[in-house]
Order: sequence, then structure tokens, then C-alpha cells
Amino acid sequence: MEGPTPVSALIHAATMVTAGVFLLIRVSPIIEYSNVALFVITIVGALTAFFAATTGLLQNDIKRVIAFSTCSQLGYMIFSCGLSGYNISLFHLTNHAFFKALLFLSAGSVIHALNNEQDMRRMGGLVQLLPFTYTMFLIGSLALAGFPFLAGFYSKDIILELAAANYRIDGQFAYWLGTTSAFLTAFYSTRLIYLVFFAKTNNYKIIMSNVHDAPFAMAFPLIVLGLGSIFIGYLLKDLMIGPGTIAFSNAIFVHPTHYKLMESEYLPVGVKLLPVFCSLIGIVICLILNKFFSFLLFKLKTSNLGQFLFVFLTKK
Repeated sequence: MEGPTPVSALIHAATMVTAGVFLLIRVSPIIEYSNVALFVITIVGALTAFFAATTGLLQNDIKRVIAFSTCSQLGYMIFSCGLSGYNISLFHLTNHAFFKALLFLSAGSVIHALNNEQDMRRMGGLVQLLPFTYTMFLIGSLALAGFPFLAGFYSKDIILELAAANYRIDGQFAYWLGTTSAFLTAFYSTRLIYLVFFAKTNNYKIIMSNVHDAPFAMAFPLIVLGLGSIFIGYLLKDLMIGPGTIAFSNAIFVHPTHYKLMESEYLPVGVKLLPVFCSLIGIVICLILNKFFSFLLFKLKTSNLGQFLFVFLTKK
């Protein structure tokens, strides 16, 4: 579904596409008694997180990249439900609402400044012309990538720790696919920022000469969402997750044999830190490839294998 960026911000962040996640959380008393249902939900969620991340990797429309990242994050929420982490799933949904709305509205600010241009290949060089929008985009992208101590870091890492603590095949499958997806998420988020703000500009001079940053009416919501993307994960983590929390009362049921949150606390440090390292590595590799080895990317994309992969991923 396509629409103006305020509409995209609403439906991708907090309402339409997340309704299925909320439904799964509410029917936890039913699906908790079916191990087959939980297994299928976990596998489908992990595959969704991975395949949506690979599709977002090579999109050229700025809104499509953000939209496929929504699909990928929904995969995390779904497989968290499959692992009986319903409260963690809702925690990630809440955090995701802030930074995804921030990303869509920031994209709207860029599109507005460039006279309705959405193709990232026709952007570039905007970091000095749109410093405020760039700052908001950077906060949202880092939160999406799970950068330490931003909103996405708290919920995404706990989801992957919960997966690692489930020593069944579906838990390990979700952990490794989710960790790979974290690398891909950081990669395409950095690619988006580089192409829009740092690459050499590829637009008409008359359009670039009229570029202006967001007016107050557009900037104020970005400031609110930017603050939420920084602080909301830290502020809500003790309320929404952990033993003894009263946030959900009897709204969520977890079968005692499925409760793995305490076990996830005692995982090896390397298992906990691997997703964070993958995100940081994804950011660094993307910057190096686009800044210093763009000719390699061009050769890869124009090779027979590269053309097949490019068409396969961009056409979903």
C-alpha cells in the first residue's frame, strides 16, 4: 500500500501492519498450548525478518527501503511471539513505532525538499543542505540498526537473547537468522543515509538550489519522535519486560515450561554481543564499500550473477 509519508508513518509504525502482532499477543492463552503453532510462528517470523531485509538491501525508492525494514522488524516481533516472548514483542512494537515514524517523516522531509523526488539515485549531497533532517534520519536509522543504548537496541537484543536461550531447533534457527538480519538492517540503513546525504549529488541544479530544511510544523513531530527513539527503550524496559512486572496483569499467558527469559540472562557474553557486533560491522562495511570501492559494487551489479541477484531481490 502506497500513500503520503504521514500516512505511511502511521500505518507502518503503530496501526495497520502491526495489528497481526497484537492479535497474536492477545491470543497467547490459545497458541501457548500448541507447540506446532509456536514452531510455525517462529520459523515464519524468522524467515520474514531475513527475506524482507534482503529485499530492502537493493531498493532504490527511499520509502520502499523503510517499508521493507518494517516487514523485517515485524518478523522479529512474530518470532518473539513464537518463542513465548509476547511482552518483549510488544516492547519491540512500541520502540519500533517511534523510530519507524521518525524515518518515514524524515523521508517525507527529504522528498518535500527535492520537489517530490523519491529515487535515492537522484539524491546525494544533502547533509549540508538539510542538517536537521539528516540528524533525525541518523537517529532513526541507528535505532533501527540496534545501535547501543538507542530504542531498538533494548528490544531487538532481548528478542535474540530469548531465541538463543531456546535450545530447540526453531530457537537457534531464529537466533542465527535474526542475527544475520541485524547485519543486513545496519547495511541497508547505512546505504540509505550514504546515498541520500553523502554521495555526489545527481539531481538538477534548479531543484538543488531550492532545497530547504523542514519548517517548524514538520520539524516539531520529528523532534518528539527523535527523543522517543533515543530514550523510550531505556524508560520502558523495566516496565514491560522481566519477572514481577505488572504492566500486562493477566492479558498475556505464558506456559511455565515455555518461560525462558531467566535463562537468557545467563547466556555467554559472546552470544549476547554478537548481534551488536554484526550491526556495527554492517555499518562499517557499507561505508567502506560505498566510499572507497564503489567500482567493485558496479562490477558486481553488472556481472551475470549480480544482475540475477539484483533483479531477484529488487523485484521481491
